[in-house]
Amino acid sequence: MVTIYTAVWCAYCHAAKEYLDKLNIPYTDKDIEKDPAAAEESVTKSNQMGIPVIDINGTIIVGFDRPKIDQALKDNKLI
Repeated sequence: MVTIYTAVWCAYCHAAKEYLDKLNIPYTDKDIEKDPAAAEESVTKSNQMGIPVIDINGTIIVGFDRPKIDQALKDNKLI
């Protein structure tokens, strides 16, 4: 399961979601501005305030780091 913590104004969040869409990876998008619980989850998982935070079956990636995303997707047999 893939969860991505985002905000509408975040360009890297949009890029990360577009990348997952391109790979046909289903994900849950949690908007940290509309959902305070999602914001808290994001900080708890990443120990940071930055977004996007991408949770790929427990592998936490902060930012749009394509090589790390690809590796986590491969490790979890999603690609």
